[in-house]
Amino acid sequence: MNNFYRYFIIASLTFLMLTPQEMLAGNKDRSGQAGASELLINPWARSTGWGNAGMAQIRGLEGIWSNVAGTAFTKKTELIFAHTNWLQGSDISIYSFGFSQSISEGSVLGLAVMSMNFGDIPITTTDYPDGGLGNFSPSLLNISMSYAKAFSNSIYAGFVLKIISQSISDISAQGVGLDAGIQYVTGPEDNIHFGITLKNIGPTMSFSGDGLSLRVIPDQDETFTLEQRSEAFELPTQLVIGTAYDFNFANDYRFTLAGLFTSNSFTKDQITVGAEFSLKDYLLLRTGYTYEEGILDDIETDPRTNVSKGLSAGISVQVPLNKESGSIFSVDYSYRDTDHFGGNHSIGVRLSF
Repeated sequence: MNNFYRYFIIASLTFLMLTPQEMLAGNKDRSGQAGASELLINPWARSTGWGNAGMAQIRGLEGIWSNVAGTAFTKKTELIFAHTNWLQGSDISIYSFGFSQSISEGSVLGLAVMSMNFGDIPITTTDYPDGGLGNFSPSLLNISMSYAKAFSNSIYAGFVLKIISQSISDISAQGVGLDAGIQYVTGPEDNIHFGITLKNIGPTMSFSGDGLSLRVIPDQDETFTLEQRSEAFELPTQLVIGTAYDFNFANDYRFTLAGLFTSNSFTKDQITVGAEFSLKDYLLLRTGYTYEEGILDDIETDPRTNVSKGLSAGISVQVPLNKESGSIFSVDYSYRDTDHFGGNHSIGVRLSF
């Protein structure tokens, strides 16, 4: 089995690193050319509290977005419900649900569903630019199915298959994407963490439906329908590399420093640093900062292309339900600072047993 582990890790690293170069280089000139941008939104409350800086040492179900290898640490069963008030004041909400289950020693299956709700938007046409025809509500739905495995006490890896759906009443697009991630744990107290993940690899998507057709009347005796073609778009691929170091103190206190580099295919590359303080795993405080070119400039200037200000903070309160079985109930909250809005607020409830 040791040879199997070795071959698996070599193949996984090759898959992650030897991808086409254009997918792994951040390119601000390509901003806006990718679709399915909701794949870049982390819907979970715990990991967003420090800007996903802890990707290298994430544990449990939230790893299905950050680094799927972290889901391999699920002891038995984990459930998460989360709600995000996205860009407070815009009436956009994100609802998320996740479930992970250990199926054998070291092997874990996971399922997560993320849905964005934009509320009711008035229908307007060229004949009725002020509305009055009713409302419509866009639908963005991502379903993620994962498998992760602990190959040793130090090496963890996994894959995620994503089903992507975007639609309004008469236009829709569907697609699939793939994530792969690896975590490596070392150090005298397993307190040194490394992680790498490649996200959103998949075929192009395009929209289709009756909404792309146009009724043409060349004269009063004839009518015909003109079908317009929709340009295909790519998924927003990312390569993320991170590390973390745990400082363990007496009385079960822990302080973790973490950082990561995110290479975006269609936007600017980002650097994130973060810290988390744990008080006996009952109270956890965290904060992070994500930097990209132009983020310190005024929102009205050309170098600034991100409404986020980069700062994030979060808190978790968790209570053991059964010390023998390790069951835990926790409530997580995070805040991400933005311009022109009231920030992004996420709250989640996690049950592990």
